[in-house]
Amino acid sequence: MIRGVRGAITVDCNSEEVIISATEELLKQVIEGNNILPEQVASVFISTTDDLNAAFPARALRKFPGWTYVPVMCMRELAVPNALPLCVRVMLHVNTAVPQEEIVHVYLGGAKVLRPDLGNTLTK
Repeated sequence: MIRGVRGAITVDCNSEEVIISATEELLKQVIEGNNILPEQVASVFISTTDDLNAAFPARALRKFPGWTYVPVMCMRELAVPNALPLCVRVMLHVNTAVPQEEIVHVYLGGAKVLRPDLGNTLTK
C-alpha cells in the first residue's frame, strides 16, 4: 500500500538558507515520526507558495544519508487568495502497511492552522 504522508512549515522570509533549513526540519520530523526508510519512498512532492523562490526546497532532502535516489519534485502551490503565505508543503508517497489513521502528519510554525483536525499531528 502506498500512503501519503503530509507536512507543512512556514518560514519568516524568502531566503535560500531559511527555506532549506525549514524544509530540512520538516522532513526530519516527518521521516522520524513515521519511521520512514528511503527505500520505502516512491516519490516526494514539495510545494511552495508564490512568495518563496530563493531556493529549491528539495535540496534539503539531499542532506539526508541514503536519500540520493528518491525522486523529488518541487512545484508551486495554488495561488488562492488569502491562503497561508511563506509556506513549504511536502507529500511523501510511502510504501507501508501502517493504517491511514496511524500516519503522522507534521505541521510546524504557522502551518499548524492548515490541518488542526488531525489528532496525530506533530506540532512545534
